[in-house]
Amino acid sequence: MSAPLDRHLNLSGASNFRDLGGYPTADGRAVRWRQIFRSNHLGHLTEEDAAVLRQLGVRSAFDFRGTEERAAAVCGMPEITVHSLPVEPTVVAALRAIVASGTPLSTDHAIEVMRDSYSGYVQKNTPHFRTLFAHLLEDRAPLVIHCTAGKDRTGFACALILHTLGVSRDTISEDYLLTNRFYRRDPNHSTDLPDEIREVLGSVREAFLAAAFEAIDADYGDLETYLRDGLGLGKAERAHLEARYLQG
Repeated sequence: MSAPLDRHLNLSGASNFRDLGGYPTADGRAVRWRQIFRSNHLGHLTEEDAAVLRQLGVRSAFDFRGTEERAAAVCGMPEITVHSLPVEPTVVAALRAIVASGTPLSTDHAIEVMRDSYSGYVQKNTPHFRTLFAHLLEDRAPLVIHCTAGKDRTGFACALILHTLGVSRDTISEDYLLTNRFYRRDPNHSTDLPDEIREVLGSVREAFLAAAFEAIDADYGDLETYLRDGLGLGKAERAHLEARYLQG
């Protein structure tokens, strides 16, 4: 009986495919299982993987990858409607610029560049996250949210969803950090960067996600104001999301 409630689905072609269901909320309810999934990209799904997604009834994908990323690995399941919400990657280019300046790269550089990218989700890309919530309000579940690795852009989006539904910060952090357990880093990605730098880029840290919420506080005052003014989630919208995605 426990199999349908497995959080991580061990797919051959997507290492970080996880269910957001089951997390408790402050009012004693829980996020519905098998409605919202998060993943790395869907461009390498096997036939067996596709069969699992069909069985789950996944009908929508929200893809935060940039233009070149999407072109390099297209979702091969025509029955899934893909909604592109492009947040262009900035990290590798920023690190290469540091190298070009003659400065030796360190892990501190990598951490700071990652934090800058998370700040940019708020400062430059809030309209894409607002669009995601507009789709969630339209009820396109079961759905999957993904980017390339399913950890940064996806991680921020899922943290926002869980916050909106009333899940605690500690639980949100735990979900975010599960990427370090399940994501299989592509050994061919960014091979011109040192291994220790690639290790930082292929993982998640609490300091990364914290940078996004620091940007929210700086630009909007607090998270509740960001949800309302940045993402368009007033009381009615949040009540609708809770009715749709919570149980109990």
